[in-house]
Amino acid sequence: MKITIAKTAGFCMGVRRAVELALDASNRTDDPIYTYGPLIHNPQVLNILEEKGISVIKEIPEKGSGTVLVRAHGVPPEDLEKLRTAGFNVIDATCPKVIKVQSIIAKHSRQGYAVIIVGDRVHPEVIGLLGYAGENGYVAENMDALNALPKFDKAIIVAQTTQNKTFFEEVTAWAETLHLNYQVFNTICDSTESRQEDVKNLAEKVDAVVVVGGYESGNTKRLFDIARDAGKHAVHIETEAELDINQLGTPRHIAITAGASTPNWIIKRVYRELENRMMYNRRGFLRWRFFIHRNLLLSNIYLAIGAGCLTYAAAMLQGIEPALSSILVAVLYLLCMHTFNNLIDITSDRYNDPDRATFYQQNRNLLSALTGLFGLGGLLIAYKMGPLFLLLLLCMSFMGIVYIISLVPQSITGGFKPKIRDIPGSKTVLVAMAWGIVTTIVPALDGFGQIRLVTVLIFSWTVSLVLVRTAFFDILDMQGSRIVGKETIPILLGEKKTMGLLKNLAGLMMIVLCIASAVGAVSTLGYLLSICPLSMLMFLSAYERGGIPSGFRQGFLMESHFILAGLLAGLWALI
Repeated sequence: MKITIAKTAGFCMGVRRAVELALDASNRTDDPIYTYGPLIHNPQVLNILEEKGISVIKEIPEKGSGTVLVRAHGVPPEDLEKLRTAGFNVIDATCPKVIKVQSIIAKHSRQGYAVIIVGDRVHPEVIGLLGYAGENGYVAENMDALNALPKFDKAIIVAQTTQNKTFFEEVTAWAETLHLNYQVFNTICDSTESRQEDVKNLAEKVDAVVVVGGYESGNTKRLFDIARDAGKHAVHIETEAELDINQLGTPRHIAITAGASTPNWIIKRVYRELENRMMYNRRGFLRWRFFIHRNLLLSNIYLAIGAGCLTYAAAMLQGIEPALSSILVAVLYLLCMHTFNNLIDITSDRYNDPDRATFYQQNRNLLSALTGLFGLGGLLIAYKMGPLFLLLLLCMSFMGIVYIISLVPQSITGGFKPKIRDIPGSKTVLVAMAWGIVTTIVPALDGFGQIRLVTVLIFSWTVSLVLVRTAFFDILDMQGSRIVGKETIPILLGEKKTMGLLKNLAGLMMIVLCIASAVGAVSTLGYLLSICPLSMLMFLSAYERGGIPSGFRQGFLMESHFILAGLLAGLWALI
């Protein structure tokens, strides 16, 4: 059984912008924040905004204070003016594509054109557009309504941005045949067109389609209609709790698509729910492989194995005979660190990785005890290696505690508790540095008794690999990170710039290793290990094209790069 997520599933640009404006405003100020009407058509997102203290006002008071966000669908211009007059600080979160339609309507309405809006009469976007048309505005929901309109000397036809593409093509043909004096503007959002085209193409290849999104979302309803009209089993759900596999028949291939206001974490939950249910119904090797992979990833054991492999490779690359004690220190310390972080980060995992959040909630006591054992085990091995190694590990553990607590008294800061974790992007950088120390510096101190120039080179290589890995997961977690107020590197730079940075970093590390081998700074193993950053570069490029499967396989493939490093180093040693 195969599950495919549509490339266009989830937040469109306009919805993403509106939600980010709202979340950034709530993270930036303690003043009252409101939205004028529901910000978007997704109840789960609206619940999150409510939890963040962002409430909805349906009527404009005579006097008000605080910040009001104009919904993504837009509002009539007179409402915008009333909000400002009332005393609110207004943030216009109207989708730029809707603003473009508003501008077209306002311009032609002033010139005396009749304005025909093809859309749902009661939809907030259409209500807002009518405000820009004034007395010249008309709404046509179907061909009958269009034919019932009076004949105008001059008129324009625009579409609600989420209108069905096929229906608007019919409207365009109607105008070209019967009303040559009408100007037609195809104002359907390109995201909407792509989304609808994507569903049509997927429906031809799959046996069933799951459409995820709010029941009040017009564009989500149209996706469901397209999937159903294709003759395939189709269901429209808001969350994974509503998923009934029996409605999908006996599919071998399922597609998941989602409306423009559906957040990534809801799509992830639906994917994981489908994946888990389907795997429970399987027998034999495939089922066991899935659950082994799942538990290795969720428990961080697979990541710890990767840490051991990376330590082995880094030691070999420095010309050091890998010591079991150094490898075990890396495995136990990083297993402790990542498990501890997962235990205290359940809130963000609720959105970023709901499966992991559930796993850690259900096994909290056991995992807490194991975290302590992993930490003590690492310290014990470091103690046997020598005082220097024990001190180094204790200092790193202390920095981990400092990272999450404030060392400045609240009385001095006036209530504000500064923490290292509040520094934007700090977690990603510090995690990469910690990996670099235990996988590269510790073996060097154990083998050489000092840090050499080659150690600095290999340290840069290991840190860069881990930085690429960690920042990639930060990209996947952007929506959830915004909700909990985390300022990660992708949130600071944006997804595209971050992805470009990671690809350049992977490419640079590949070139650096090859040059280092060519000039004799490291052994010929450098040529072989340059495959690791090359593989990461190929992984990131494939992800951008939508060629990397979602779910556990995505995480499993990324974490496997560290194991690949150990395997390549072992192969080189044998040869």
